[in-house]
Amino acid sequence: MQSRSTAARIPRQEPENRTGDRGELPVPDRAPARVPGPTRPGLTGPGLTGPGSTGPCPTGRDRGEPDWPPMSRRRAALFAGTFAVYLLVLAGVLLNTDLVDLDWSVRLLRPYERWPSLEPVLNAWVVVGQRGPSAIAAFAWLLWRARRLGRLRPLLVMGVALLLLNVTVGAVKIVTGRLGPHYAQYVGSPELFSGGTIFPSGHTANAVVTWGVLAYLAVRWRRTGAVIAAATACSIGLTTVYLGTHWVSDVLAGWAAGLLVLLSLPLLEPLVAVAEQRLHRRFAR
Repeated sequence: MQSRSTAARIPRQEPENRTGDRGELPVPDRAPARVPGPTRPGLTGPGLTGPGSTGPCPTGRDRGEPDWPPMSRRRAALFAGTFAVYLLVLAGVLLNTDLVDLDWSVRLLRPYERWPSLEPVLNAWVVVGQRGPSAIAAFAWLLWRARRLGRLRPLLVMGVALLLLNVTVGAVKIVTGRLGPHYAQYVGSPELFSGGTIFPSGHTANAVVTWGVLAYLAVRWRRTGAVIAAATACSIGLTTVYLGTHWVSDVLAGWAAGLLVLLSLPLLEPLVAVAEQRLHRRFAR
């Protein structure tokens, strides 16, 4: 073994075209080959990568879409709390508790008779919570956004949310069979199992989901959209109480039911992705 002092020194080869005394290497004539980014197998279509694709898979931010994480602890806690409120309201109505007394107190107050000047305006405003008009307005914006992104995800998210809302709320409506304030027969009664479909409030839940999904899909105006959606849903629920079409407990349950659907949307994103993939494949033929 040679010592360090006696080992033959390898002559240092100076790089060509050194610039100045600082020993900087020249910039190569061609940029190095770009290493392809990670791909997401199985997703094909406009702006997506699939098997055989060499381009990087775009993230939500690259595509101008919200980057929602899976169910976080904070969202899980909010989901659990909302679900608990929903069950408490349902139990309060089923057990004929003080919540039913509150319903009747507001019903006998007849707000639409005490403040009749508000009725024309609120009759028009409550349309914002109806499924047909609100869905048409929402889908107009969703079509524009889907075309801008070159993806079907905005439309699919709204469709899945409304489907989940109809199934969950519709099931509770059928089971409870509650009558509305205008059709109530016995003062102090919860008016359950009488063939009605008033609990929970579909107007309120639909307003929460429809306008909440728009905020969910927004990017730059997500927080502002969330505030506007919350204000709209709250006002729609209170408007139905003023008009006498819903009990107070109906509205409370409608708010909770709609919020549960919104909080479930991140868990449904894999279903939306699969549906988008299949639709792209079908239309690409």
